[in-house]
Formats: sequence, C-alpha cells, structure tokens
Amino acid sequence: MTNVERAQARFQELRDRKDKVTAAELDELWAELPTVSATEIMGRWRGDEFVTGHPLNGQLAAAGWYGKEFHSLTDAKPLLCRDEHGELYSNIEAGKGEASLWNVEFRGEVTATMVYDGQPIFDHFKRVDQHTLLGIMNGKQVLAPTGDHFYFFLERA
Repeated sequence: MTNVERAQARFQELRDRKDKVTAAELDELWAELPTVSATEIMGRWRGDEFVTGHPLNGQLAAAGWYGKEFHSLTDAKPLLCRDEHGELYSNIEAGKGEASLWNVEFRGEVTATMVYDGQPIFDHFKRVDQHTLLGIMNGKQVLAPTGDHFYFFLERA
C-alpha cells in the first residue's frame, strides 16, 4: 500500500467515525495528503465537517451550507447554501462577499487556497482522491481557543 493509499484509507476511517475526531489526527492526515492546484478544483463541491469540538462545528449546517463552487480563479462561492425551498444560492451575507482561488504556501507546501473577499479567512485544500478534498479553514478569527483549525471535506457534486 502506498502512502497516498494509506492516507485515503485513514481519511475514510476518520470520516466514518461516529465519535469526535481530534485536530491532531486531522493534522497528521493533512501532512500525508498530496497538494492540489487551484485550477484542478473547478466545479461544484458538496461539503461536510469533521466534528472536533471546534467552535464552528454545527454552524455551517445551521446556515444550510451545501458546499462550495469554483467557477474560475476569481469567482469562487465559499458558502453555497440551500434556501427554504431547497434552491442553491451563494450566501454573500454570511460569507461577507465571495472569494477567489490562489496557490498559497501553508505548512511548507503550496496548495490550492480559497481567499475570502470580505474577511481574513483562507480555506486550504489537499487532494484525498479525484473526487474528494480535505479542507482547513485558517485565519485568526476562526482558530479555536486551543489554536486548532476547523476541518472539513468536499466531494465533487
């Protein structure tokens, strides 16, 4: 089994876990996954979070978060949500605007990163497989009091 295959299996194990996942476990997984470039992640993605005890856990679901959509490097929708009729819309109010995609260095590696237009938040991405990304929400406003990041994942819609 290759390192990437081991990381993919570990991702699935953590994703399927019924109890809390620790930020340390996700940090280890992040380190094992390959980077991805901004141009490789265009399209619509369905999102979900890892329950780590981070203060943001549950807030995206409460807002009706569906996922993210990347139309181009300068047109990214970070908070694609469902309205009361089930229709998808970009929640510009909650996101304080939309976003763009860049290749940014994070933890010593350059990887696809979504930069929010209206707030100092960065979502860094690494590839689990062709249809799945692991994401870390980064920025002073979104770090847990312990310093832990908010972890989520995206699957191609």
